[in-house]
Amino acid sequence: MDTGTSTLLTGPAGCGKSTLAFRYAVSAAQRGEKAVFFAFDESVETLLNRADGLGMNPRPYVASGLLEIQQVDPAELSPGEFVSRVRGLVDGQKLHVMVIDSMNGLLNAMPDEQFLALQLHELFSYLGQQGIATIVTLAQYGVIGTTMTSPIDVSYLADTVLLFRYFERAGEIRQALSVIKKRSGPHERAIRELIFGKGRIFVSAPLTNYEGVLTGVPRPIESPSPVEGSPVAGV
Repeated sequence: MDTGTSTLLTGPAGCGKSTLAFRYAVSAAQRGEKAVFFAFDESVETLLNRADGLGMNPRPYVASGLLEIQQVDPAELSPGEFVSRVRGLVDGQKLHVMVIDSMNGLLNAMPDEQFLALQLHELFSYLGQQGIATIVTLAQYGVIGTTMTSPIDVSYLADTVLLFRYFERAGEIRQALSVIKKRSGPHERAIRELIFGKGRIFVSAPLTNYEGVLTGVPRPIESPSPVEGSPVAGV
């Protein structure tokens, strides 16, 4: 992930967006870089417990201050107050990574979509000028299929967009991950399975033996390829 860029993680609820975003924040702290995670949708303790189960071990970095987690209640925010809070953090500290989880929570605080888009454009531009890598998550409506919709379209604002999907395979519900946009350079167009387990986060080899994965019901075109992959690159 390039500094000074914004990344949108979008997909249905529970598909791993928050976990992957938190992995980036923890990795930044492990490199000695300051990271801030704004949690709109879950408690700090729940987030830390899930991270512990995946071997991230974030608590020492929280204790040292390299990883800061702020729980946000959208009902207590007035329009523009969150942006002001972010600016205050940036002005007072040398940040490298900022995560907003999720845009849905921010939308509840700012129900006017046009106003929210303007606020986000201003926020992304400001954070980019400060050299901060910004990650935001957005939960789409629906769980599986081709009728997925977003409460607001902010994909045009982000430099990079990662798409998460559930799909059915061999009688199991699995998760797929693909990069559908990257302004700062070329990117891989393969669809890979995202695997949480064994205390780590993995991605599979490209799902080249299937088509229709993003619809939720893939069709095999030849013998399946192995799903065991390598750890997520760059995190």
